[in-house]
Amino acid sequence: MNAFRRLGLLHERGPYRLSILVILSLFLIATLLLGLRFGSLHLPVSEIFGILTGGGNPVQRQIVLNVRLPRNLAAAMVGICLSLSGVILQGVMRNPLAAPNIIGVTGGGGLAAMIILITLPRYYHLLVPAAFLGALAATVLIYALAWKRGVRPGRMILAGVAVSSLLGAFINALMIFFPDRVSGVVDFMVGGLSGRSWKHVGILWPYTLAGTVGAFFLAPRLNILALGDETATSLGLDVERTRSLLIAVSSLLAAAAVSVAGLLGFVGLIAPHMMRLVIGSDHRYLVPASALFSAGLLVGCDTLGRMILDPVELPVGIIMAILGAPFFLFLLRGRGYHAA
Repeated sequence: MNAFRRLGLLHERGPYRLSILVILSLFLIATLLLGLRFGSLHLPVSEIFGILTGGGNPVQRQIVLNVRLPRNLAAAMVGICLSLSGVILQGVMRNPLAAPNIIGVTGGGGLAAMIILITLPRYYHLLVPAAFLGALAATVLIYALAWKRGVRPGRMILAGVAVSSLLGAFINALMIFFPDRVSGVVDFMVGGLSGRSWKHVGILWPYTLAGTVGAFFLAPRLNILALGDETATSLGLDVERTRSLLIAVSSLLAAAAVSVAGLLGFVGLIAPHMMRLVIGSDHRYLVPASALFSAGLLVGCDTLGRMILDPVELPVGIIMAILGAPFFLFLLRGRGYHAA
């Protein structure tokens, strides 16, 4: 108990939090370098730096600059989007299990994206806006179903499971009705980053930037919401307007991630919880910590998926499921979840 109290006191110290952010930044840089180094062709770090500064032979430059670098950047941005979406949802709903994939937000974005990919492929440029509308609709539906004089964790999870099951049924129906097009969306269903290029980075970065700026700007309001609706109102916060704005930002972030990485799970659950234990619950620090950690985590897991069964590639969604499922069970049995 004393150890936890001392850790809590450390959380209140600015230098400690800043040092954690520096460590997480170094962790992200290290995973990016590992992602550039390892694959079917292993490259020394010195050669990677040479390629990044304009050197290297043409084959190595092609591999690093046009295959591995955009894929790693896409993985980092997907991690940022999913973790920040999870941070916001957990703060808004005051529910430690409110991750985008668990409560159905990713399912809503995934269904909309699947409709575009399978039935309207010529409108691929509308993938992110469509996924955003789907994720937003799913979030609003879950929130409405869970509301009864407030949102309780138990009702939230049950509503999320119900909505996720319904969305999953629609996705499966699409796959049955269009079997000739299923092979092109298997990677999307599992959640993966194979073949992601500069085109995907170009699609993702504006939404990632907008959502990240929004999350940083709204972090102080998340702190106020954590005090409860009555206290937040007494402090002058328009609770419903703020909650609606936060839900929109969370949906945008989840939709952007879904449009590039597919139905990737557990990132929005693992990163916020681990960082909350390390850096505390102040969202001004929790938001950047979760973003940095999840970016490095997803890049590292994607690199591991490329190496573990080389030359066969294991989708990062499978790696995250292997890590996330035990973590989810730990939260259910631990202090993180109260079904009140």
